[in-house]
Amino acid sequence: MLRHSFLRRILLTLLMMNDKLIIGLAGDVMIGRSVDPVISTEGYSYVWGNMLPLLRGTDLNIINLETTLTSSEKKVSKVFNFKAAPDKVKSLTEAHITFANLANNHILDYSEEGLKETLQVLHNADIQYTGAGMNQQEAERPCFLTKNNLRLGLLGYTDNEPGWSAGVSKSGINYINISAKKYRQKVLEAIVRVRMETDIVVVSMHWGPNMRQEPSDEFIAFAHDMVEMGADIIHGHSAHIFQGVEVYHNKLVLYDTGDFVDDYVADPILKNNLSFLFRIEMTGEGIEKLTLTPALIGNYQVNQATGKNYEWSIKRMQQLSVRFGTTVSDTGEVMVKSGRL
Repeated sequence: MLRHSFLRRILLTLLMMNDKLIIGLAGDVMIGRSVDPVISTEGYSYVWGNMLPLLRGTDLNIINLETTLTSSEKKVSKVFNFKAAPDKVKSLTEAHITFANLANNHILDYSEEGLKETLQVLHNADIQYTGAGMNQQEAERPCFLTKNNLRLGLLGYTDNEPGWSAGVSKSGINYINISAKKYRQKVLEAIVRVRMETDIVVVSMHWGPNMRQEPSDEFIAFAHDMVEMGADIIHGHSAHIFQGVEVYHNKLVLYDTGDFVDDYVADPILKNNLSFLFRIEMTGEGIEKLTLTPALIGNYQVNQATGKNYEWSIKRMQQLSVRFGTTVSDTGEVMVKSGRL
């Protein structure tokens, strides 16, 4: 019996090694406010431009959803409130969006009513989500998916809007104070639990202030801790500009993936209208390669960057990643030595 069990595990491992999984990751996707009426006029797939074939060419895509999907008029008091009409979820399904992080500073822009409707809209569209819910248990719940014989688990957190933190009987977000040990420990324990149930663990983290060009030492140390506890991919966002990439213990830390779709004003120096589609190739043995496709946001649409925009994005990412000893080729490739911890 033991011999048969051992042989079965070996066979499953060999099968996993032959199965390849392609994961697409992007940063903030804000299809609300003035993007919403453009979609109504131009069609659900308009916002994806010529990125659409790349998004449809993956096995799954992960984003930070930087808006609500609601008809609610209960706007909370804050500087920026984002919402898109519920039908705009079709823009997400057009681009093969599989998972959405909701732990951010906009998911409650239209109160609990807006959050509740957003959750229902995503559920009806068969888009998995994590990081927010009608109570603490829901907000902390990871989401799972099995694809190509590999099981993936996603966790979502944010250090934004502490007042929106979900409670036992209070809707809200999966809030974390990265400076507090008890919060960090809670995340690390969650990663260990998800690791036991999955082959791939992704932690989507909406962290840090806007326009920060590099992660703080505190964020780097915490990212390393998350990897050491079992995270394969750290999917960072919040700064609205991309930050460097680190390969740590053969895992990927994307400290900030920038913006992907929005109607924001572009800063001429920091260039928040430039980012990437991050394409990760994996097998059961681990991550093999990351490919960065430079992206340009303009006219409420994301397209593949060309010419000087392409060159600036690649060069900037190379400069930012030197700090971590990561080599990014001129074609946007980062090779990773496969193997699990």
